Amino acid sequence: MNEVQGPTPAGTSRPYRSLAEALRAHRIPVENHEFIAAVTDAVGISSYIDRGRYIEAIRRTPQAPLHIGRTYINGFAEDEQVSVAGRVLPLLPSEGRAPYFYVTQPSGLPGVAAVRRPASGARKPAASRPAPEPRAPRATNLSERDYGVCDVCFMVKNAAGKCGCDE
Repeated sequence: MNEVQGPTPAGTSRPYRSLAEALRAHRIPVENHEFIAAVTDAVGISSYIDRGRYIEAIRRTPQAPLHIGRTYINGFAEDEQVSVAGRVLPLLPSEGRAPYFYVTQPSGLPGVAAVRRPASGARKPAASRPAPEPRAPRATNLSERDYGVCDVCFMVKNAAGKCGCDE
């Protein structure tokens, strides 16, 4: 397929050096990285391009490019069989990109999102950190001063000891 590769809605269309860089840039959940790598290896991808809401994966063969989103991979033909870890993936018809089909990534499946693996180097849970000590109130440069109140107009006097009726 010799499609014209247009820019993203933001006007950029930069290629990524690797799949890992593309997945980090699009903040794809970590539990999907291994699955996406297996799918792209099975299909044969030559390059990855930033398309704004998704990563466009250009195939080595003259077939439609894949669109890799946060929870899906779209762009498979109806008769295409993609197997990952010895299992053929179920292809579902695409609503927004007919006549292509898509697969759902593991974090997009019901019940899987709650079982996330922490990323390496992730922060400790909040429960294991000590509670922060309460902060002392900040001292302000301006301190309130009482210059008195005028007996005639009941306005607050200024630093010179005058009010509006003195002028």
